[in-house]
Amino acid sequence: MKQAKVFSIVVMLAVLCYGGVGFYFLPRATFQGELTRMSLLPETLFGWTKAQPSIDKQWMKQAAMQDADVLVIGDSFSDGRIWQTRLTRQGYKVRTETWDSMRGICADFMPWLRDQGFHGRFIVLESIERNLVNDLKKSVACQKMQYHPNARTDAPRYPPAVSFDVNGGNYAGKLSTGFRTLLHVLEYERLSQAQDFSTWVLPNDVTMARIENGCALFSHASCNDTLFLSYDLHGEVDDSALDNIATLNARMEGVTPVWMFVPNKSTVYRYPDKQFWNKAEVRYGAPNLMRMMQRAVDDRIIDLYPANNTHVSTTGYLLLGDEILKVLQKNTATSKSH
Repeated sequence: MKQAKVFSIVVMLAVLCYGGVGFYFLPRATFQGELTRMSLLPETLFGWTKAQPSIDKQWMKQAAMQDADVLVIGDSFSDGRIWQTRLTRQGYKVRTETWDSMRGICADFMPWLRDQGFHGRFIVLESIERNLVNDLKKSVACQKMQYHPNARTDAPRYPPAVSFDVNGGNYAGKLSTGFRTLLHVLEYERLSQAQDFSTWVLPNDVTMARIENGCALFSHASCNDTLFLSYDLHGEVDDSALDNIATLNARMEGVTPVWMFVPNKSTVYRYPDKQFWNKAEVRYGAPNLMRMMQRAVDDRIIDLYPANNTHVSTTGYLLLGDEILKVLQKNTATSKSH
């Protein structure tokens, strides 16, 4: 009987200790970025601290299809309408649709698009590198447009945060999350002290990698190390993508397609020798976003891709928008000269 009582007390103390530690670390388990949330690593270590440019909400307005000069079809890199502000500030009327709604550039795309009332000249087709091969392949295989409406398409968008408090956590999460975050912090401190530390594969498809001159490129506290998606491949983009672009361009008669391929975060910082963007530029005049991002890295642009996120920063979005604006202005100037 006495042993059972002692055992109960020990169990109770263990539970209280676990709960206390988990509660204490809950604020460190309040996540602003996707990668910190997925890997359970705190913003105090991997949250960006350099303020980002502010954006005026008026430039994020969605144009109606009938009024648009530019139709953007893209993924989550376009859905926030951030890079598009570089176009709208110059007077372009921009409508943004997602691949989830459009599903592809099908064989009947242009008749369908004209039926929707689009009379603009430019179509910007944006894909993140990890999805572009499949996005193009699906479009080539598609024969009939089947638009899937989404109430969010025309909903207002709001400017991204200029800054956030990496220490501004709360106690709203699960105790187990706080405890697991503590364990990851302790493991990180142990691994990162090794002189030969280079990578650490974490749960939920996240890999941490040590980046040369990292503290010249990132503003987070542990600036030598950065978080990436584990499934971003180091190999070249399959050449079938280049051939599929030709097929899709042939379907877009009467408009100017602009192919906007955003390099993966891993490609920018870990695998910068890929040639796909050079090939797409030569064959189709596609904006060379890889070259632009490499120049930004060489110029020590801070937090082009923040450590804690899978998407570019506001600075990164505006640089992407500048590249697309150059293409539109070049094509407009060329047409006026003829």
